[in-house]
Amino acid sequence: MLCCIFIPLFLYLVLFFGGRIITRVITFYLFVILFSLLFIFNYFLLIQSIYFNENYSIFFFNWFYINELTVSLEFLFDALSINILAIVSFISLLVHLYSFYYIIFDNHFNRFISYLSLFTFFIFILVTASNFLQLFIGWEGVGLCSYLLINFWYTRIQANKSSIKAILINRIGDIGFIIAISLIFWLFKTLDFSLLSSLVPIMYQFNPYVTIINVNIIIIDLICGFLILGIIGKSAQIGLHTWLPAAIEGPTPVSALIHAATMVTAGIFLLLRSHYFFNYSLIIQNFIIIIGIVTAVISALTALIIYDIKRIIAYSTCSQLGYIVLACGFSYYNLGFFHLINHAFFKALLFLTAGMIIHNFNNEQDIRKLYNLYFFIPFLYVCILVGNIAIIGIPFLTGYYSKDLIIELTFLINNNLFFSIYLPNYFLFSLIIFATFCTGAYSWRLYYFLFLRNEIVNLLNKLTYSQQNIFIYSVLSFLVISSIFFGYLFNDLF
Repeated sequence: MLCCIFIPLFLYLVLFFGGRIITRVITFYLFVILFSLLFIFNYFLLIQSIYFNENYSIFFFNWFYINELTVSLEFLFDALSINILAIVSFISLLVHLYSFYYIIFDNHFNRFISYLSLFTFFIFILVTASNFLQLFIGWEGVGLCSYLLINFWYTRIQANKSSIKAILINRIGDIGFIIAISLIFWLFKTLDFSLLSSLVPIMYQFNPYVTIINVNIIIIDLICGFLILGIIGKSAQIGLHTWLPAAIEGPTPVSALIHAATMVTAGIFLLLRSHYFFNYSLIIQNFIIIIGIVTAVISALTALIIYDIKRIIAYSTCSQLGYIVLACGFSYYNLGFFHLINHAFFKALLFLTAGMIIHNFNNEQDIRKLYNLYFFIPFLYVCILVGNIAIIGIPFLTGYYSKDLIIELTFLINNNLFFSIYLPNYFLFSLIIFATFCTGAYSWRLYYFLFLRNEIVNLLNKLTYSQQNIFIYSVLSFLVISSIFFGYLFNDLF
């Protein structure tokens, strides 16, 4: 079972120590064997989880003892972690296959594949952690790998700046996460998730608080406040979101992996895993709702006024993450998780399709200089169309089954939250409808600029076009099918 976690690490170590002597062909066959096994193992676990509702916990050893703190190295395979393992392994498999064509002629090809594998390994460590400290190792690991991958082309000044921005902004969230972990241990004397889920309701009844500048602050609220700071940083919510659009300076497969299945997943996973804290903090729930709705609206508006194709898709990621955070703020964690999975498919599709457009047309990213692409690559026309209508939430595509429920939720919700007391019931609904309208507007704008303008195609762009590789068609076809049918097939599970 641990093969589900350590296969990517094994591939990384092989390429790290033997990358200078291993050829690209050997790398390809080694990857196909290992990641095919990874995919099979993870989906076998997923099937067991769905049909037999089986959860597993694998204990390695007690890691260390410090006074009252005992931390064990233990891997937890419950429904949440198994689902994320399955989706991450699927997206990672497709991104690796895509990379074999996209960056095959780069002199540092093996280094790139090794970084992608290490990235996948750390997200596996994060989602299978049984305690906060083990989760923090994976948390820091994905941050480190994002720096290495964004700065892969380290001779480019803008890539240097973007990678530094990503790691520095994430440090702000990491500080909040470290403080939250310290407070959790101080109050509960444990960092284990299973124990905390039982202790938090009991501790809430005693209502422990600390006094800061003559103000009594409930400790659970304080813990949730620092946890949400870490989540805002890692999942690019408003205020700490600027690193995510800047991350497009890395190779396009990196952008697809960060935006669909790794970095942004880490923050949402922490929100889902520690939900028993947030359920007892009404103030932080209100704050989560505010952050989610503001992120969804502001990011969608920003995507309307920029012309870089990858940056438009990056801001759409921020906006969709706002929807997910909003659903979690209302304590509908299953719905937020469902939209996270759905979003992974069509966001990976959009990024990888954008990468092929850029790759084949002289590395041009300005949509004002890209037009009539339908006549050169009709298949990419289909991919952009499916990705756009899925992210808009057109009925019966994957995005519809989760996004429509989140919009409906904002209209029907009626509880003791701040908005229900001081603002009209339709206030949140109006904002989310406006964000949805902006999503449709920037999606249609992107589609129009790329395919519907009738202008004479630049000769240079025409000359740099090349035929597509079978890997590209296969990867994009899988994502197109998933973006159409996944929501319909699996909506009953959430």
